Amino acid sequence: MRGIHKKQVEGDSVLYPLNLELAGKSCVVVGGGQVAYRKVRGLLAAEAQVTVIAPMVTDDLRALAETGRLKWSEQAFKAGMLKELRPLLVFVAADNPAANAAAIAEAKEIGALVNAATDPELTDFSVPSKVQRGDFLLTVSTGGGSPAFSRLLRERLEREYPDSFGQFLERLMVLRDEIKAMPGGSREHERLWRKSLNQGIIDLVRVGHLDQAEEEVRNGITNAGIKSQDSTC
Repeated sequence: MRGIHKKQVEGDSVLYPLNLELAGKSCVVVGGGQVAYRKVRGLLAAEAQVTVIAPMVTDDLRALAETGRLKWSEQAFKAGMLKELRPLLVFVAADNPAANAAAIAEAKEIGALVNAATDPELTDFSVPSKVQRGDFLLTVSTGGGSPAFSRLLRERLEREYPDSFGQFLERLMVLRDEIKAMPGGSREHERLWRKSLNQGIIDLVRVGHLDQAEEEVRNGITNAGIKSQDSTC
């Protein structure tokens, strides 16, 4: 048994990775401290509709409420509040254990997913460390086993994947539209991408040579197309 983590022995379920589209979706944060503020920042960045339930909040949360970025229900959690809001996600991070327990119970009753900072055994999902460059997103999770190691990995990814990756992704999106307009259907388009993208492109993007990287991709697409036409003659 040496070297085997307890979770592995007991056969705990494996986390399922998922990126959620939260724009316009109702999300609730129970609590008004620094942990709650960190959760709110991520939700607002995803354009979620955020409600904070807490009798008191930090100055940062208060400022967000005053500017209309979020709705603040200035009271301790009470039964029935989540049923009215019908949230997709519920983050529980209050200093009041009774309020936390009531919020968790009601969230599970209505089918909302729960992230409970104080009760990890009741948590349905975790929020991984992330590196985001525009639409380019990388996430790191250790399943709660070592947040410090997760942070260390994120810091390394931040160095290895600079802003140029987000900028290059915008160029690839333009190229994708161009390829979709070409004849041949989805299988042919997939073949063109496989022939034109390679590890060398990543190396060029990492050092900021975006024009050269784009030229390499376009040349690869052209060459792959020429070979395809030659093979049918």
